Amino acid sequence: MNHKKLFISVVGESHASPEIEKIAEEVGAEIAKAGATLVCGGLKGVMEHAAKGAKLNGGTTIGILPGSKREDANQYIDYPIITGIGYARNKLVIKTGHAVIAVGGSYGTLSEIAFALGYEIPVVGIKTWQIIHHSGILDQKIHYTNTPREAVALAMKLAREARAPEEMKEYKT
Repeated sequence: MNHKKLFISVVGESHASPEIEKIAEEVGAEIAKAGATLVCGGLKGVMEHAAKGAKLNGGTTIGILPGSKREDANQYIDYPIITGIGYARNKLVIKTGHAVIAVGGSYGTLSEIAFALGYEIPVVGIKTWQIIHHSGILDQKIHYTNTPREAVALAMKLAREARAPEEMKEYKT
């Protein structure tokens, strides 16, 4: 397991507040410092600021784009992956990561959290959606933290623990 680098997916809104952008940038920086590769949707908002934080700290970034143009990627993406499948690419962003960190978020982020939970990929959240189970209890599968450093440390720990040898888990309905 140690011979493979961990991939951490960062998800969040494309029209983020300055507070959320700052958190995203700090998350990206911590991912780079931890030696993991940052995966995101490659566009603006949380995606751009997380990638910026990673790049400014010597990290590697992958942007999985919804469209068919590499130039749509933000300037901090090392490897833009064009898909041409629109926001169905959210599933690819999630499946590429060994863990997911959700920062803020709108409905696209909610879909990404749902994909991660369905695939049993660990989710760590900062100022993001709180999922209430139909029983009225907060879903315990999302690990909420208060700081980017805590979020990345926990995501790295959970990714190492959860990583399946075959890398691909089937979706749980």
